[in-house]
Amino acid sequence: MPHDIAIVSKDQLRALVGLDTGMIDLTERAFVALASGGVIMPPIMSMELHDSNGEVDAKTAYLPGFDSFALKVSTGFYGNAALGLPNLNGLMVLFSVKTGMVEAVLLDNGYLTDLRTAAAGAVATRHLAPESVETAGVIGTGMQARLQIEAAHLVRPFARVLVHGRDVDKAQTCADDLARALGIKAQAVEDARALVRDSQLVVTATASRAPVIDAGWLHPGLHITALGSDADYKNEIDPRALERADAYICDRVSQCEVLGELRSALAAGLWTKGTPAELGEVVTGAKPGRRAQSDITICDLTGTGAQDTAIATHAYALFTKGKN
Repeated sequence: MPHDIAIVSKDQLRALVGLDTGMIDLTERAFVALASGGVIMPPIMSMELHDSNGEVDAKTAYLPGFDSFALKVSTGFYGNAALGLPNLNGLMVLFSVKTGMVEAVLLDNGYLTDLRTAAAGAVATRHLAPESVETAGVIGTGMQARLQIEAAHLVRPFARVLVHGRDVDKAQTCADDLARALGIKAQAVEDARALVRDSQLVVTATASRAPVIDAGWLHPGLHITALGSDADYKNEIDPRALERADAYICDRVSQCEVLGELRSALAAGLWTKGTPAELGEVVTGAKPGRRAQSDITICDLTGTGAQDTAIATHAYALFTKGKN
């Protein structure tokens, strides 16, 4: 029996979905599903390619009530910029929950991953950042750094953003781009400590293998979203910071224990607070997040297959609707 498989290009996906409050709400529902039970989400399959300074990850999840599930393969090859190529790439394959047949191949080249990652950061900001954010800071100068700040601005419309990166020129370019995109003041800073000191919201979006934020820099009323540590050799946050924070929140505890910032804290014997809350539990109110405006909060985002299934099914639904 003939079976049509939709092949959807990156340009088509760009025309269908973008970074807006609807995307943030969709991602939030994925976290709620994770907290509500019934989700089937196996561990991330990850492979590091040392010789190419690259990595490959595969993620999937079944969400109750969804007619499809996605298998996402994403790559990060961090020498690509020198070749004029994007560091991140990938695709998503959508399968029927009832038959297992392939319904669509989404050739997004990492676009959907970029969106859902930025939206996850915004969910963390919405539920964990102080109610009033005057200045946001980002450590990192790539596409995800830009998207994280744009997404955070949708839920906490701050007036200023600070950008820090290893390359001062790239940090300035990132700051200029954000100033134009958001219509706010943006400044590149050479001192990461000063960035943290002057910000109420900080996002780390790097591939660092050593902390870019020291525990001694934490201050009352600070929220940090860390999303770079998605492999067992990465680490953006000083492990002591997790213990010092008033609330440390995982996107998925089982993943953060082996891939995220929690892994580094556990390895150093610096985590003594038991099982952390997950972001979905904070969203539903099952677990506390920020209790006071003066609290220090940290959210550890390793990326989940639930987010991928949510955005892939959403994009495919819009695609099929447009064809009818």
